[in-house]
Amino acid sequence: MKVEGKRKIWSDYQKDIAYDRFYYVRSCIRQTVWPGAENIYLRILREVLGKEVIESEHHTTCTGIGYHTEVVPFETLQTVVARNFALMQDAGFENYNPSCVTSFGIYTEILDTWHHFPEEKQKTRDYLKKATGREFEEPKNLAHTSDVIYKFRNEISEKSKYTLINKVTGEPLKVVDHIGCHYAKMFPAKGVGGAEYPHVLAGLVEAWGGEVIDYPERRHCCGFGFRQYLVQANRGYSISASKKKFESMESFKPDFILTNCPGCNFFMDRWQYALAEMEGKTYDENGNGIPVLTYEELAGLVLGFDPWVIGLQMHQVDVEPLLVKMGIDYDPNQKFKGINGKDLGLPESPNNLNFIK
Repeated sequence: MKVEGKRKIWSDYQKDIAYDRFYYVRSCIRQTVWPGAENIYLRILREVLGKEVIESEHHTTCTGIGYHTEVVPFETLQTVVARNFALMQDAGFENYNPSCVTSFGIYTEILDTWHHFPEEKQKTRDYLKKATGREFEEPKNLAHTSDVIYKFRNEISEKSKYTLINKVTGEPLKVVDHIGCHYAKMFPAKGVGGAEYPHVLAGLVEAWGGEVIDYPERRHCCGFGFRQYLVQANRGYSISASKKKFESMESFKPDFILTNCPGCNFFMDRWQYALAEMEGKTYDENGNGIPVLTYEELAGLVLGFDPWVIGLQMHQVDVEPLLVKMGIDYDPNQKFKGINGKDLGLPESPNNLNFIK
């Protein structure tokens, strides 16, 4: 194929990502499990990249989990989302920037519904007006937070303190990227690279010096799947899906896993702990497990933020082996200290997964 033809094909998989003035909306999962990740994202945009970002204390969940588990009806979902759009409009912003992949999928689905079925949009306007007295306009730009980090990946590289190069061997770190299902599988055109060639995380790895590992189950679900986990009787499906991925990537000896979905990040981290306890099995050579990072956390490490300020001590699989490989200077004595220096105590040690105190 001619180079021009390849470029034309790849151009079809790109998306418009705003340059500045982001209306940021938090993830109900992420701010509970990985609170440092969202704060680092805001610091990177404001302090490192000089972007204007605001958020509203009146913002609410998109209700995506309730919708996908058939608890929240679609009419309610649309009205809740419309209210969040109204808050953005009240703030004078047009670029909507959700942190959660499920939320990103929800907003994408609703905007697509309104495009094809304008009567649904009008019905939602009526519901919102009756319920809150508010009016709304659609965002001019909808981009997930991983899209924004991807857009500025080269600027981050230029300001970086560390790279994804093993300081001992001099070789690129081997990275498994995992894309959340609701990012590009439902509406492929809305994700960088689509569902076939997703590049939003691979682009970060390449820009920062690492090597992306392709393996058989690269696009397999992480195992969350909402009803796979939320219904207790179904949780065997959840952990078995994650196990299938770990077994498939194990022989490639990845240095870490990179995700862009809070649910994926949670399950690929925590299920390693569970599998180690259940089967005495870890998926690395040293019993440490494979660290699982979000794109914000990785960007923070590359830029030289303190790992414990980022919140990496919240992970079930310890990150210290990765920090050593990257040559990151960190204080192990600060791992379990609060922001006021108070000792928070040690979590209970697992039986089969190495725990670095």
